[in-house]
Amino acid sequence: MPIADIAETVGERTYRRIRSDIIFGRLTPGQRLRLERLSTQYETSIATLRELLNRLLVEGLIVAEGQRGFEVTPVSADRWHEIAQMRELLECHALRQSIENGDIEWEGRVVAAHHKLAALEKKLLAGDRTQTETWKRYDWEFHHALISCCGSKALLEAHSAIFDKYLRYQIIAVVFRGEAAAREHRELLDAALKRDWKTATAVLVTHIRDCVQHTLKTGALVS
Repeated sequence: MPIADIAETVGERTYRRIRSDIIFGRLTPGQRLRLERLSTQYETSIATLRELLNRLLVEGLIVAEGQRGFEVTPVSADRWHEIAQMRELLECHALRQSIENGDIEWEGRVVAAHHKLAALEKKLLAGDRTQTETWKRYDWEFHHALISCCGSKALLEAHSAIFDKYLRYQIIAVVFRGEAAAREHRELLDAALKRDWKTATAVLVTHIRDCVQHTLKTGALVS
């Protein structure tokens, strides 16, 4: 492999690590991102870090502090509402298109994704909270499978970006709404397989809005 390709691979791996650490709260909202410390932590050069942090800046996951460097983007109730509304707008549109266009392969992906999610939700309902990241990955896979036949790569990319920001708020507030969320996932599955996009989008709206309200009730976000 050419040296340039190796460097790109290492840089991409580091980018994904930092991005994941922001989304899953290991790098906390408002935390200063000191290049020297990050260089040691992620075993990469300061020059590479600057490039990666600029990518994350464009994504809105970090903010610039003028001449002082970077910090993880703070959270707020107002911003949480904005992110949730954008997810609702994008995902409802994609869900309708996907239900109308989906084939038997799409149905298989949706059923398989829900099976994994439901199995982990059963463990959560039993009190096992040791697999938070796996749970949220399965949650993403299910929602992504539902909209995967929407027919628009741009829409899927936009949804993926906003979903990650939405997920960060869920992780910060340690959100799991219990049986209500699991039931809504089952209802989404049933409506999708029946090709009933009206019911599916109505369930999705409830799913997102109730999650926002539940999160705000925890008091984990600053108004």
